[in-house]
Amino acid sequence: MPPADVPALPPPGPFPPGWTPPAWQRAAAAGAGQPYQPQTAPTTGPGYPPASGYPPPTGAPSGYPPAAGVPEPGESPTAEDFARRRQARPAEPVATMGVRAVANKLGLRLPPGRHEQELRRDIEMVRRNFGGLRQVTVVNPKGGAGKTVAILLLAMTFGQKRGGYVLAWDNNETQGTLGMRAQQDFHSRTVRDLLRDLGQFQGAHGRVGDLSQYVRSQGEGMFDVLASDESATGGEMLTAAAFAELREVVSRFYKLIFVDTGNNVRAQNWQAAMDATDQLVVTMSARNDSAETAARMLDHLEQSGRQRLVRQAVTVVSMPPSRKDINLPAIQRHFAARTRAVLLAPYERLIDSGEPIRYGALSTATRDAWLKIAAAVAEGL
Repeated sequence: MPPADVPALPPPGPFPPGWTPPAWQRAAAAGAGQPYQPQTAPTTGPGYPPASGYPPPTGAPSGYPPAAGVPEPGESPTAEDFARRRQARPAEPVATMGVRAVANKLGLRLPPGRHEQELRRDIEMVRRNFGGLRQVTVVNPKGGAGKTVAILLLAMTFGQKRGGYVLAWDNNETQGTLGMRAQQDFHSRTVRDLLRDLGQFQGAHGRVGDLSQYVRSQGEGMFDVLASDESATGGEMLTAAAFAELREVVSRFYKLIFVDTGNNVRAQNWQAAMDATDQLVVTMSARNDSAETAARMLDHLEQSGRQRLVRQAVTVVSMPPSRKDINLPAIQRHFAARTRAVLLAPYERLIDSGEPIRYGALSTATRDAWLKIAAAVAEGL
């Protein structure tokens, strides 16, 4: 007899040929005066898995959910079911740089090293969707603080890694140098010409082809430049209303706008640029006077109610050929306490020459450093 706590067997079903029930089951049948009848092992039920070697049941057992992507019995498959079935597992990353890349060409599949992984993360950050138009404004009231270089290298980096729809706009009130450091185009028109002809872009008028008469294409840089008035004496100061009208037009054709500012924080167009800023970039050379001017400007921004811009700002310190006689730690401590990130831009001879800047002529160290700065900027967008 079976123990008292042994559960009753389920109703007999078809057993495979030659299968014999356990001795206690045969004895129980004999004790009850019932003739022994060969029976089958149930294919479902508690404690009765299918016999080894038998094919699994065609449907899911009763009471169990269907496998992911498999419709219920009797239901018609949907396009979503099909899409889930054909989803492929993403390929494992493979190194494309350095010694690991050479080894992979010989048949190995080595993953990227730490440096390549960081580069890939920075590129992904730069390429992410910002969800609309964004403006990055570069500031420091002191001349020679690296604003124009930062504008160009940020626009180049975003243009190279992200694609077009990037504009570098010189919002200097008089004679900015962005147009001089950029690659030249077939025309030399400036923001003054666009401001004069804004009427042709009013309402639904104006196409991107029409705007190309006023911006300068940067070719391999994959961005455009809107230069400031390059005359030292001509034209009046730009007003806040003029800045707003110009921004309304260019925002139709660009997703990302980098604005270079002048040296007069009281100018209307400087203040208007601050009001439209999504991400602030504070530039300086690694000198006490450049850093102090930037610090005083942050004081001004905080006193005028722009504390959020200051806290979220990215600080970029341009390094000289030699670190001798510079107090870099003091600069880093001060701006790390006030802004979101402090990053160093390495010395680049091409940049120091004052000539137009080409992305392909920059050193690898400079391109990587500005990719890191661009990723920090993108994080705030």
